[in-house]
Amino acid sequence: MRILQLVHQYPPQFVGGTELYTQSLAQGLSARGHEVGVFHRASAPGTGLAQREEGGAIVWDAWHGRVTALSRIVAAFHDPVLTAYVNTILDEWQPDVVHIQHLMGLPTTLIPLLRRRDIPFAITLHDYWWVCANAQLLTNYSQRICGGPCAYINCACCALARAGVPYGLPAVPALAVVLAERARRLRRGLRQATLLIAPSRFVMRWYTDHVAPGAEIRVVPHGLVSPPKGQLQRRGEGPLRCLYVGGLSWQKGVHVVIEAVSPLGNATLAIAGDEAADPQYSARLRSLAGPNTRFMGRLSRSAVWDALRAADLLVVPSLWYETFSIVVREAFAVGIPVLVSDLGALSEAVRDGIDGLCLPPGDVAAWRGAIDSLSTDPDRLAAMRGAVGPPVSMEEHLGTIEKLYAGCV
Repeated sequence: MRILQLVHQYPPQFVGGTELYTQSLAQGLSARGHEVGVFHRASAPGTGLAQREEGGAIVWDAWHGRVTALSRIVAAFHDPVLTAYVNTILDEWQPDVVHIQHLMGLPTTLIPLLRRRDIPFAITLHDYWWVCANAQLLTNYSQRICGGPCAYINCACCALARAGVPYGLPAVPALAVVLAERARRLRRGLRQATLLIAPSRFVMRWYTDHVAPGAEIRVVPHGLVSPPKGQLQRRGEGPLRCLYVGGLSWQKGVHVVIEAVSPLGNATLAIAGDEAADPQYSARLRSLAGPNTRFMGRLSRSAVWDALRAADLLVVPSLWYETFSIVVREAFAVGIPVLVSDLGALSEAVRDGIDGLCLPPGDVAAWRGAIDSLSTDPDRLAAMRGAVGPPVSMEEHLGTIEKLYAGCV
């Protein structure tokens, strides 16, 4: 098959869960004999379209100015430059199927464009962007989990708070109308998809309850590329080695686990993440950290595997509804248990008390108690290690995706 992946951004300029998944999927499908292309929006001044080859797949880097929070919203309604680029690729390349990974910063008019050309397309629901312009169901004005739009007034307040603009009465109704129209277009796009895919049961249920009642959404957990060979470093007589790997932003709850570990004399915490992404929050984390906490900075993929093998357990203290967690599966791939917030898809990723623990989100005392207990109970920690099973492999995942594409065609 000839398969085109549409995604909002892509490595090496942007590195995140959706981007890394799309990259692995494209290269994996190419290795299985398919012709694979990836179209994404880059952030750069001016306009342009460049083509390169990466891992057997064609990658089209398209840019139309630097990407900002405002440009992402504006592009959702209309972007003739990006639309023209996609049109050209569809004309010349003629894919059998298109897989939309994300459209943030890309025009929603691409969906009716695919419909007019009668090209089947799948959409993976990586987050809540199809409903929430913030993508994470977290309010910028109160930093709380959001239940969804309420006449889009709350959405307007959230957008203005993110932009640092006081959300006074005159601006809110007008922006609410804009966001309601955005949501209408995106809902219509979901209804027109040939196939909807969710990475977890939680995401499938949320979209079924809030956006697409009666829709058939296939649950397909992401696959994991096999880790490079290496030796797990077993714990000796020293303190319990906790590891956090991921973004350094408030919704990831890193401050919770720092506060939990800092007073403990029998545990250490290593934090791998890019402090430059949110300097203000990173400064707060450093102010909370004790001598048993160290910051490792942003790690390469090979360094992430090394860090996981050097840890006794992974901590994922998120404060939002995670839709999936690749790093949890990476921890399982090397055989270490995971502590997660009992929230969203994390609750179904870990078997509570078997290969990890599900803890109350944001509850510093609960996290401290769990880490302290494991640090003094090596038998329990060893039992959890022994119960860790291998995650779904990328090869298994690719086989499932191939069958779904074939069904679309």
